[in-house]
Amino acid sequence: MYRFAILMLLSTGVYAAQPVDIETAAKIYQEAATREQVRASLESMPAHIRQLFSADGAAQLSDRQLELVTAAAKRGFRIDVFEAPALGALAANLDAATVKKTEAFLLSDLGRRMVTADIATAALEEPKIDKIMNGELAAPSTPQRDALFDKLEHALRSAESTVQIFLSMGQAVAIGTAVGSGRDTTAATENARKSGEASRPGLEQSMREPLRRYLAYSYRDLSDADLKHLLAFLESSPGKRYVSAYTASLRAGFEAMGRRCGEQLGESLRELAQAQLDVPTAGP
Repeated sequence: MYRFAILMLLSTGVYAAQPVDIETAAKIYQEAATREQVRASLESMPAHIRQLFSADGAAQLSDRQLELVTAAAKRGFRIDVFEAPALGALAANLDAATVKKTEAFLLSDLGRRMVTADIATAALEEPKIDKIMNGELAAPSTPQRDALFDKLEHALRSAESTVQIFLSMGQAVAIGTAVGSGRDTTAATENARKSGEASRPGLEQSMREPLRRYLAYSYRDLSDADLKHLLAFLESSPGKRYVSAYTASLRAGFEAMGRRCGEQLGESLRELAQAQLDVPTAGP
């Protein structure tokens, strides 16, 4: 899901497909209800970012510094920061033929019901989502449906895309923090890249089954026939390209938010350090 359009064009022997304009991409963005789904995840992001910094034993941030982490995340992880780069990436990775087929699917009865299910699950409270992904809360299933959801997870490349977006966002936060604090970004970039590459295989493996459960719960009201039609679209050439473009869009948006968060944090930490240096100390 992370390949740019040229890879698919090369594989099909087509070399001249043109990206679409922002207005066209915005229609797909709206029909897929991307804004609603992303916005639902943003409220919890400051707490998650703070938890990541708290868990970093090497950083050993003070309570005041962790407050700055939370504040920076609130300023960085906003839908207005997400949308411009996300729409740009979506437009760059779509073409007219893919848009036509994707619109036909998204505006069909099945497409509308799928999007409605996506929105409903994205809006669930986080403890409930955790229960779904842990298997504590599940819809009735059959071996046949389990097999269909396994194919859907692979067609969507859910584990790979989720891990890629998470790692890209983390790298953006690290680089943004270096920029905001005035430090050299080369070392921060390389360290983030190495850390991401080392953790990627394990993260993908650990996320695959929870994300399959998430899909199974989200689409619990879709029939087996519906799931087969959905799978047929996702496995078609337009479907594959749409999935690739959608993932590139999410990645660009979350990278932008992560970078903004990091820059805000770097500036705040630098200002805090300078303020502490400027405070006169008491004598003996």
